[in-house]
Amino acid sequence: MIKIAVTGGIGSGKSFVCEIFEKIGVPVFYADKSAKEIMDTDPEVRNELISYFGPEIFDANKNLNRSKLAKIIFNNKTELFKVNKIVHPLVRKEFEEWANKQNAPYVIEEAAIVFESGLAHLFDKIICVTAPLEIRIERVMKRDRLTHNKVLERMKNQESDEKKIEKSDFIILNDNKEMILPQIINIHCKLI
Repeated sequence: MIKIAVTGGIGSGKSFVCEIFEKIGVPVFYADKSAKEIMDTDPEVRNELISYFGPEIFDANKNLNRSKLAKIIFNNKTELFKVNKIVHPLVRKEFEEWANKQNAPYVIEEAAIVFESGLAHLFDKIICVTAPLEIRIERVMKRDRLTHNKVLERMKNQESDEKKIEKSDFIILNDNKEMILPQIINIHCKLI
């Protein structure tokens, strides 16, 4: 089974690209969604997060306070690394189990921080979705209702597009001008 990572900076359009791959029949695993579910449901992860960040990281209903965690980790690479170290091994395990159940020429994992987390070597090929900085900022401001500066704070924890492009096997330009589908079909044909 060929394993492909789809990566890119915040606001690049990774999820949009992955949804198109799904529509043409490619199985897609969403690492961020998996990580959120693990943080909400795994008791060991919950205990590690509480011991590291304190009980206030969860609300009275035992739900993770995502906005509080985001404020901590998006301003501190050490804290971000700690959360990734707690959660990512379980996401990896989930992905591997999921991938082994798929019946397709290849599978995709949407993985925003594949390079930053040192996981690139686990994939056969990497697709980088990229877009101009201002378009990305605008998308995230609209989607997450964040200020321009808050978006920039989150972006500083990710590698630059230039570095990601350099390390990737395929590039998809999502700049609201280039058509996405032909780019995806071209990559799909090369992968099968």
